[in-house]
Amino acid sequence: MEKGSDHIHSALVAAAIRGEEAAFSRLYKLYAKAMYNTAYRIVRREDEASDILQDSFISAFRNLSSYRSEASFGSWLKRIVINKSVNAVQRNRLIFFADGEEEGIPALEDANENPFPFEAAQVTEAIRQLPDGYRTVLSLYLIEGYDHSEIAEILDITESTSKSQFSRSKKKLIELLKHQKP
Repeated sequence: MEKGSDHIHSALVAAAIRGEEAAFSRLYKLYAKAMYNTAYRIVRREDEASDILQDSFISAFRNLSSYRSEASFGSWLKRIVINKSVNAVQRNRLIFFADGEEEGIPALEDANENPFPFEAAQVTEAIRQLPDGYRTVLSLYLIEGYDHSEIAEILDITESTSKSQFSRSKKKLIELLKHQKP
């Protein structure tokens, strides 16, 4: 986001705090698509991502008075979306492997052997096929930009579990990609 847009969004947030309907609508229009995409990458179901989006905006708008502008409004809202998405996945019985359960996972071949032979659509499809735990950690780390300590806090797991889930997710992703037709 541009520097100047922070000021505009701050004004919109202030207007929303004052109860101006147009500000709520504008904030929704500015952030809905990105927040839906964030939710969808985690829960992998359109209907659930839509529900999370709506629930997140309701929570954000109800709690605007607690927004302190230490981070951008978008970052604050994204944290709400991620937390609600992770809670939804956990409600669906997300199970993380315990630390140290890495036996039986095939070793990666040298990644420098060939240039990356896959297209974005193939990678996206392979990510969709990952188990929930793998996909969640991979998305939070690679796509959302969180580090392992932040992921551990968000998911209520240890940092080493986050790291091992990420490692397993990369291995599983490569395995899935290898089985796709070029």
